[in-house]
Amino acid sequence: MRPLTKKDLSADKILHFLKNKKSDFWSRERENRPLKLFHEAAHRVPAYKDFLRKHRVDPAKIKTFKDFELLPTTDKKSYLREYPLEKLAWDGHLNKPIVYTSTSGSTGEPFYFPREQKLDWQYSILAEEFLKNSSYGTGGPTLVIVGFGMGVWIGGIITYKAFEIAAQRSNLPVSIITPGTNKSEIFHALRNIASYYNQVILIGYPPFIKDLVDEAPKEGINLKKINLRILFAAESFSEKFRDYIIKKTNLKNPYLNTLNIYGTADIGAMAYETPTSILVRRLAMKSQKLFKDIFHNVNKTPTLAEYNPFFITFEAQGEDILLTGDNTIPLIRYSIGDHGGVMSFSELDKKLKSNGIDLKREARKIDAEKNLSETPFVYVYERKDLSTKLYGAIIYPEHIREALQHEKLETFVTGKFTLMTKTNKKQNQFMEVHVELKPKIRGSKYLEKLCHDLIVESLLLRNAEYRNNYSSVPHKIKPKMFLWPHGHHLHFKPGIKQKWVKKENKK
Repeated sequence: MRPLTKKDLSADKILHFLKNKKSDFWSRERENRPLKLFHEAAHRVPAYKDFLRKHRVDPAKIKTFKDFELLPTTDKKSYLREYPLEKLAWDGHLNKPIVYTSTSGSTGEPFYFPREQKLDWQYSILAEEFLKNSSYGTGGPTLVIVGFGMGVWIGGIITYKAFEIAAQRSNLPVSIITPGTNKSEIFHALRNIASYYNQVILIGYPPFIKDLVDEAPKEGINLKKINLRILFAAESFSEKFRDYIIKKTNLKNPYLNTLNIYGTADIGAMAYETPTSILVRRLAMKSQKLFKDIFHNVNKTPTLAEYNPFFITFEAQGEDILLTGDNTIPLIRYSIGDHGGVMSFSELDKKLKSNGIDLKREARKIDAEKNLSETPFVYVYERKDLSTKLYGAIIYPEHIREALQHEKLETFVTGKFTLMTKTNKKQNQFMEVHVELKPKIRGSKYLEKLCHDLIVESLLLRNAEYRNNYSSVPHKIKPKMFLWPHGHHLHFKPGIKQKWVKKENKK
């Protein structure tokens, strides 16, 4: 039995379950559905059947969720790239209506994920829930501005489809415009048509949304006069960032009117913030003990999201996040490349109570008690694939390394560097590249500019996401260069393995 589609259970019923079913119900679904998906994939997916044979797994012996948790994990390198695309799909063929999404792996080589309407429909449940949970009500018309890239990446197209399906299914007065990352077109929409709508949902990558918020006054747009709601995706952000956006837009209720999606090209919108998760995250930021009880020894603020076990299941193996879910290519115990953890609503509630916090009472204070749901949680605090993100684009060390190996630099730099994405006091995101000089070489403005120009050239050539952002906000995503003496202890301490990517160590 594969996870639900619109033919199995209506959206209304799923939305009803999300609001009314208790934690125990979702815990059972979380265990039963991936087990059933495993058995069907073991029977019908040629690549997975061969994968199990190579690992000497007899599917008939996998009878419980505990058995399931002992199955070998899959990932891009050991599974997806080892088999022809059609062998990874149900019944070994792609003879069906399909949309492709491209993503880059750690080597920069694209992987094309096929998907059918199922993922769009699953995302539409989230879209409908967000539309109906507005603090502005649902009586008046809503304008949805999709500011994700509309190219081969998943964000723009799947978001457009999800809101379209949700609006048509429930006959909601929703209008959609898809300017992508074209800021001038977004400002045109805000200036010329937003006033006709009771509320506006602005959708985009967090740093891009901040750019729009910061630049709106110069464009003659007063966002405080718009009933604004914001949907983010692609990366985490701090609660200070959320507060910044709230202050600049006079956003009415951050718990109901902001939402960050944990998504991927691999399998769509996997998990998402809810009023519950935002509330818990903000409470945790006020208490070091609560933060540690929930997130353990994490040194930055993770994304905390809920997920729907009808569609997907998360596990934590050590610190690795594993997912199981259905798509044209079903994924079984798939390592997405992120670190984090999972917990049920009951487990989270116990942690809150042990810290003297009554979740329902706290929800009542923010007018969100009726929006509490008891679906399970996943938290994600960093990628493990030696990459960082800048304006939603994944930046890989390989592309920086290639630039620093240019013949123009070979007498000046060792080729070692450290890459960091930071946020300044004004909540602007920027990227730093710290480069090691060769012995007896001194830094100069000329050498900084040469490194900078070659790195930008390499990223524009090899990274489509970076290139797309560069066409919109070049000044925001150009790296800041720092040249360091050979063997400097801060980034290039001798005798230890070079750390190509470092994470900003602040909450």
